[in-house]
Amino acid sequence: MTDNITSVGADSRSDTGVSALKGRTGAGTPAETRGKTTIADGVVAKIAGMAAREVPGIHNLGAGMARAFGAMRERVPGGGGGVTRGVKVEVGERQAAVDLDVVVEYGVSIVDVAADVRTNVISAVERMTGLEVVEVNIAVDDVHLPDEEEGSEPDEGRVR
Repeated sequence: MTDNITSVGADSRSDTGVSALKGRTGAGTPAETRGKTTIADGVVAKIAGMAAREVPGIHNLGAGMARAFGAMRERVPGGGGGVTRGVKVEVGERQAAVDLDVVVEYGVSIVDVAADVRTNVISAVERMTGLEVVEVNIAVDDVHLPDEEEGSEPDEGRVR
């Protein structure tokens, strides 16, 4: 079964002289030959971000500045949930590549967590979109220590 899947940002080449439908048309024609499915880059990025966050040992996604801006953006009404923070994708007609910036929990095996993230992201993206994931690159930007608080402000002084 061949499904025509493309992304919004993909190269647009005109297929002059090539007929997409051959043979019978109408009610008896298989549904997969009756149109084209387009998947936006943002959809693939959301799927990859959610799949990466599901893996035990992942504390957060995004590099330091991206996390700081994301935390501010989440406080603004309508600012978005930041699902795609730390996720970059390239989507072609049949393939996708994913780059992830992650923060892992202290004490976990980074090699094992990276392998689990890679497996989960590939599985989710391929299952949900039908695109072949050619690579998932993971950059570990930080290690979250147990005593670190997200967004905590330092004490202004000893006496108030």
